[in-house]
Amino acid sequence: MLKIGIIGGTGVYDPEILDGVSEENVTTDYGNVRVMVGEYKGVSVAFLPRHGAGHAVPPHKVNYRGNIIALKKLGVERVVATGAVGSLNLEMVPGEIVLVDQFIDFTKNRVQTFYDTPGNGVVHIDMTEPYCSDLRRVVAAAAEAVDVPVKGKGTYVCTEGPRFETPAEIKMYSSLGGDLVGMTSVPEVVLAREAEICYCTVAMVTNFGAGISPNPLTHAEVLEAMEKNNANLKKLIMKTIETMPGARGCRCRHSLAELGSLGQGK
Repeated sequence: MLKIGIIGGTGVYDPEILDGVSEENVTTDYGNVRVMVGEYKGVSVAFLPRHGAGHAVPPHKVNYRGNIIALKKLGVERVVATGAVGSLNLEMVPGEIVLVDQFIDFTKNRVQTFYDTPGNGVVHIDMTEPYCSDLRRVVAAAAEAVDVPVKGKGTYVCTEGPRFETPAEIKMYSSLGGDLVGMTSVPEVVLAREAEICYCTVAMVTNFGAGISPNPLTHAEVLEAMEKNNANLKKLIMKTIETMPGARGCRCRHSLAELGSLGQGK
């Protein structure tokens, strides 16, 4: 059974590290989701490009619910998600990797729950530790083992997109305690918690935010920065898969204990 999932963000579209890759078409209540399945050193892994092949889907149109439920139906228990981010923090410079530990949500039009239909219950999911601390420790240890420097925490400000932020917005996000800005972590992290999946975000800093950066921001700049750092990202993910413990000891797997686990038939 597949227990590890990788969600590839901007610039991470292909499961290059996996052997014997095949495609699974998973049917969910939120549409069909294509997931690539392969192996790394005998470990079965699901790979899902968040934006589709070649970045065809913008962040506000990603099928977040379908993606998470598709991974759940495949048996995935842990998800390592990658994402390109801008920095609001001068100590988090382009080229660095950050293991996000908190988020601030500025999205506007995204459904953030599976429990929004009559008769399906109401869930107020706990987000004290939105990103699984156990999984973050596994990734941090893997980074140390392969000599890839990472920062162990940072607050991710999630915006609606697809436009970049204004300098005034960047200034506000920074004043609220944000370190990084991106467009995809919410609702993905929330839905993963509702699905009782351990989830962490490996954020690659590609640029400074508007007003901090001396130059106008472009998507090409983000892709170029990701390309330069893909080798480190790949090493980190490979080592994480290799060193992932078999059993989970965190609270993620019991997030819905008061209601029972989310059904896999979604």
